[in-house]
Amino acid sequence: TGMAYTSRHSGRRVRRLFESLGYSPDELYFTNAVKCFPADGDGSNREPTDRERSNCRPHLLAEIETIDPACIVPTGRHATASLLAAAGRSLDGFLDTVLEPIEAGQLPPMLPILHPSYQEIWISRLGYDIETYERAIGETLAALEVEPKDQR
Repeated sequence: TGMAYTSRHSGRRVRRLFESLGYSPDELYFTNAVKCFPADGDGSNREPTDRERSNCRPHLLAEIETIDPACIVPTGRHATASLLAAAGRSLDGFLDTVLEPIEAGQLPPMLPILHPSYQEIWISRLGYDIETYERAIGETLAALEVEPKDQR
Protein backbone atom coordinates (compact mmCIF):
# COMPACT_ATOMS: atom_id res chain seq x y z
CA THR A 1 0.00 0.00 0.00
CA GLY A 2 2.95 2.33 0.51
CA MET A 3 1.51 3.30 3.89
CA ALA A 4 3.32 2.59 7.13
CA TYR A 5 1.95 -0.09 9.39
CA THR A 6 -0.98 -1.29 7.35
CA SER A 7 -1.56 -4.79 8.68
CA ARG A 8 0.89 -6.01 11.28
CA HIS A 9 0.64 -6.05 15.05
CA SER A 10 2.69 -2.84 15.38
CA GLY A 11 0.36 -1.00 13.03
CA ARG A 12 -2.68 -1.97 15.04
CA ARG A 13 -0.96 -0.77 18.20
CA VAL A 14 -0.01 2.60 16.68
CA ARG A 15 -3.52 3.20 15.33
CA ARG A 16 -5.13 2.16 18.64
CA LEU A 17 -2.81 4.50 20.53
CA PHE A 18 -3.76 7.55 18.49
CA GLU A 19 -7.43 6.61 18.39
CA SER A 20 -7.38 6.36 22.21
CA LEU A 21 -6.00 9.92 22.25
CA GLY A 22 -8.87 11.08 20.02
CA TYR A 23 -6.98 11.25 16.70
CA SER A 24 -8.30 9.66 13.54
CA PRO A 25 -5.75 7.83 11.37
CA ASP A 26 -5.53 10.72 8.88
CA GLU A 27 -4.76 13.48 11.39
CA LEU A 28 -1.13 12.62 12.13
CA TYR A 29 1.59 11.26 9.92
CA PHE A 30 3.12 8.37 11.79
CA THR A 31 5.84 6.45 10.08
CA ASN A 32 8.51 3.85 10.37
CA ALA A 33 11.79 4.21 8.46
CA VAL A 34 10.95 2.06 5.46
CA LYS A 35 7.73 1.23 3.66
CA CYS A 36 8.48 -2.47 3.27
CA PHE A 37 11.08 -5.10 3.93
CA PRO A 38 12.28 -7.26 1.07
CA ALA A 39 11.56 -10.97 1.41
CA ASP A 40 15.22 -11.85 1.64
CA GLY A 41 15.10 -14.61 4.24
CA ASP A 42 16.37 -12.40 7.07
CA GLY A 43 12.92 -12.14 8.61
CA SER A 44 10.66 -9.15 8.94
CA ASN A 45 11.83 -8.03 12.36
CA ARG A 46 15.31 -6.91 11.40
CA GLU A 47 16.69 -3.41 11.39
CA PRO A 48 16.42 -1.66 8.04
CA THR A 49 19.71 -1.23 6.25
CA ASP A 50 21.18 2.19 5.50
CA ARG A 51 20.45 1.57 1.83
CA GLU A 52 16.80 0.69 2.53
CA ARG A 53 16.36 3.83 4.62
CA SER A 54 18.03 5.97 1.99
CA ASN A 55 15.95 4.40 -0.81
CA CYS A 56 12.70 5.04 1.08
CA ARG A 57 13.53 8.60 2.16
CA PRO A 58 12.38 10.30 -1.08
CA HIS A 59 9.06 8.44 -0.84
CA LEU A 60 8.64 9.51 2.79
CA LEU A 61 9.37 13.13 1.90
CA ALA A 62 6.99 13.10 -1.07
CA GLU A 63 4.26 11.61 1.09
CA ILE A 64 4.84 14.20 3.83
CA GLU A 65 4.64 17.00 1.27
CA THR A 66 1.40 15.59 -0.15
CA ILE A 67 -0.23 14.99 3.24
CA ASP A 68 1.11 18.17 4.85
CA PRO A 69 0.54 16.94 8.42
CA ALA A 70 0.55 19.18 11.47
CA CYS A 71 3.01 16.78 13.07
CA ILE A 72 5.14 13.81 12.04
CA VAL A 73 5.34 11.00 14.57
CA PRO A 74 8.37 8.84 13.77
CA THR A 75 8.05 5.51 15.54
CA GLY A 76 11.46 4.44 16.74
CA ARG A 77 15.10 5.21 16.28
CA HIS A 78 15.37 4.37 12.59
CA ALA A 79 12.39 6.47 11.54
CA THR A 80 13.63 9.41 13.59
CA ALA A 81 17.16 9.11 12.19
CA SER A 82 15.87 8.80 8.64
CA LEU A 83 13.71 11.91 8.89
CA LEU A 84 16.48 13.91 10.54
CA ALA A 85 18.86 12.81 7.78
CA ALA A 86 16.38 14.20 5.25
CA ALA A 87 16.76 17.55 7.04
CA GLY A 88 20.56 17.27 7.01
CA ARG A 89 20.80 16.39 10.69
CA SER A 90 21.94 13.33 12.59
CA LEU A 91 20.49 11.56 15.59
CA ASP A 92 22.54 11.47 18.75
CA GLY A 93 20.85 9.26 21.31
CA PHE A 94 17.34 8.28 20.31
CA LEU A 95 15.98 7.78 23.84
CA ASP A 96 16.77 11.40 24.62
CA THR A 97 14.44 12.44 21.78
CA VAL A 98 11.41 10.34 22.79
CA LEU A 99 8.50 12.73 23.45
CA GLU A 100 10.74 15.75 22.72
CA PRO A 101 9.45 17.83 19.81
CA ILE A 102 11.99 18.36 17.05
CA GLU A 103 11.98 21.19 14.53
CA ALA A 104 13.79 20.06 11.39
CA GLY A 105 13.95 22.71 8.71
CA GLN A 106 11.26 22.43 6.06
CA LEU A 107 9.56 19.45 7.69
CA PRO A 108 6.60 19.79 10.05
CA PRO A 109 7.46 19.34 13.73
CA MET A 110 8.32 15.80 14.74
CA LEU A 111 7.40 13.97 17.92
CA PRO A 112 9.47 10.78 18.19
CA ILE A 113 7.87 7.93 20.07
CA LEU A 114 8.98 4.42 20.84
CA HIS A 115 8.43 1.81 18.17
CA PRO A 116 5.51 -0.38 19.28
CA SER A 117 7.75 -3.47 19.26
CA TYR A 118 9.98 -1.94 21.93
CA GLN A 119 7.47 -0.22 24.20
CA GLU A 120 7.43 -2.96 26.83
CA ILE A 121 11.21 -2.74 27.12
CA TRP A 122 11.67 1.03 27.19
CA ILE A 123 8.57 2.66 28.67
CA SER A 124 9.48 1.80 32.26
CA ARG A 125 13.14 2.64 31.67
CA LEU A 126 12.02 6.11 30.62
CA GLY A 127 10.09 6.46 33.87
CA TYR A 128 6.59 5.83 32.52
CA ASP A 129 3.94 3.17 32.67
CA ILE A 130 1.78 2.69 29.58
CA GLU A 131 -0.94 5.07 30.77
CA THR A 132 1.43 7.93 31.66
CA TYR A 133 3.40 7.39 28.43
CA GLU A 134 0.26 7.62 26.32
CA ARG A 135 -0.96 10.63 28.30
CA ALA A 136 2.45 12.31 27.78
CA ILE A 137 2.11 11.79 24.01
CA GLY A 138 -1.30 13.46 24.05
CA GLU A 139 -0.06 16.33 26.23
CA THR A 140 2.95 16.93 24.01
CA LEU A 141 0.79 16.94 20.87
CA ALA A 142 -1.51 19.45 22.58
CA ALA A 143 1.50 21.62 23.47
CA LEU A 144 2.41 21.53 19.77
CA GLU A 145 -1.17 22.68 19.12
CA VAL A 146 -2.01 19.44 17.34
CA GLU A 147 -5.53 18.85 18.60
CA PRO A 148 -7.85 16.01 17.57
CA LYS A 149 -10.49 17.15 15.07
CA ASP A 150 -13.28 16.86 17.63
CA GLN A 151 -11.52 19.41 19.87
CA ARG A 152 -10.85 22.04 17.19
